Amino acid sequence: MKNMPLETSHTPVVTDRKSRGRWYDFWKSFRKKKPALLSLYFIILLLVLVAVGPLLTPYDPAEPNYSNLLESPSSNHFFGTDEYGRDILSRIIAGAQISLSVSVSAVLLGATAGTILGLVSGFFGKWVDKAIMRFCDVLFAFPDLILAIGIVAILGPGLRNVVVAIAFFSLPSFARIVRGATLEVKEMLFVESAKSIGASKRRILFKHIFPETVPIIIIYFTMNVGTAILSAASLSFLGLGAEPSSPDWGAMLSMSRDYIGSSFHLVFFPGLIIFLTVLAFNLLGDGLRDVLDPKTKS
Repeated sequence: MKNMPLETSHTPVVTDRKSRGRWYDFWKSFRKKKPALLSLYFIILLLVLVAVGPLLTPYDPAEPNYSNLLESPSSNHFFGTDEYGRDILSRIIAGAQISLSVSVSAVLLGATAGTILGLVSGFFGKWVDKAIMRFCDVLFAFPDLILAIGIVAILGPGLRNVVVAIAFFSLPSFARIVRGATLEVKEMLFVESAKSIGASKRRILFKHIFPETVPIIIIYFTMNVGTAILSAASLSFLGLGAEPSSPDWGAMLSMSRDYIGSSFHLVFFPGLIIFLTVLAFNLLGDGLRDVLDPKTKS
């Protein structure tokens, strides 16, 4: 009887040690992936800009300065100025908040809905599976950007509708990958054991199956953010997303296309940050896949 409290008090310590051990093993493997590690640092830098960007901008991103119109990169304006004399570096920093918040929100919304549909489809099967997968097939029949343009055209331009459009075309991909993982996991021994002791379907689905699908969801979520950034920028470039005067990266490209021959820096720097951000999320996703997906481990 005297030993009972002692065992109970040590249980959280053992759990914490196991948790730390898993995180240590993950980090030990992940840091060997140099491109993914550099991408992670770049994304962390972007998140810092999102959090404290307004405090770091050297100039007001919305304030015009008609004495410095279309100025080339210099010591005063590292990325130059636009057709209204606004500092491009300040606008890119301010635009990070818009572009990342729109993209991450859209993918999070699509991932949540797609994960639920994928779990239900893979677990229950039969007509439920067929109905959900046929719905996904209909969405897959349209190219992502064309589908997004159609949705925004129906709902009207604006960043909120861009989030809905990107979430909508992200949904079927998450549903498919989660369904596949669910079909594999539900045949495993620990799931059969849970069924044999009378565990409810809800408990089996969310307590036993869902945690096993989390790694693949994280991988695909990370890679899909890059696609979402590119799609959001494309919609803003077409005039269906952010306001033209907004420091959104796609809107900046749209406003500067008339000056590509005379002031190349207006196009170069917004395009470069979009390219680097999309590349960083894709490389990070590749690194996470190599570490988290057991099928890729040697």
